[in-house]
Amino acid sequence: MSSTPGRRVFGVLRIVACAVLVAALTTQIVDLLVHHALVPHEYFAYFTIESSFFNIVVLFIGGVLCLRHRIDPTGFTMVRIAIVSYAIVTGAVYNLLLRGGPPGDYVGPQWPNEVMHVWIPLFILLDWLLAPGRPAIRWSTLWLVVSYPVVWAAATLVRGAITGWYPYPFLEPNGAGYLGVFEYIAGLSLFIVSLGVAGIALSRRRTR
Repeated sequence: MSSTPGRRVFGVLRIVACAVLVAALTTQIVDLLVHHALVPHEYFAYFTIESSFFNIVVLFIGGVLCLRHRIDPTGFTMVRIAIVSYAIVTGAVYNLLLRGGPPGDYVGPQWPNEVMHVWIPLFILLDWLLAPGRPAIRWSTLWLVVSYPVVWAAATLVRGAITGWYPYPFLEPNGAGYLGVFEYIAGLSLFIVSLGVAGIALSRRRTR
């Protein structure tokens, strides 16, 4: 079934957003390399960076689907609600907990950070709310929404216990202790689940 004019508009917007995010990541990585400030096993361990790569893939595939088809596949939409949840969490954590914090050893261009933590999460949220052609997804999709953050948090704590490095200050047990860390993780997990529930409910309601 061919696409519609509204779908084609969002298809172009998704591909443009994908290109902007690629430019932001590329700029940041190249800048860090030029200034000998890139530590790959740390840089690519950030939730923001990993989820940004997910966003690139989903935005590009979503753009192509919008340009070619009237309705997105259900499997793609299941992945998409997970990406929406991660994008909102990324934006919320950065702007509420990390913005204005002490800078690291090297401070590069700031526009890539704004793209990854503000503008792309905002676009992904609006895209979920407004783009036509989204099918209903099952409540069992929640397991997909929470699986990656749980694995990421567990791997981050294990690596941190071995190396002493944590990507975010609220994950460092030397501050609030492991109890405080687990409280942060529990709160963020609940937030992610809530976002998944809201997104799935919206897909089902609008489909009906």
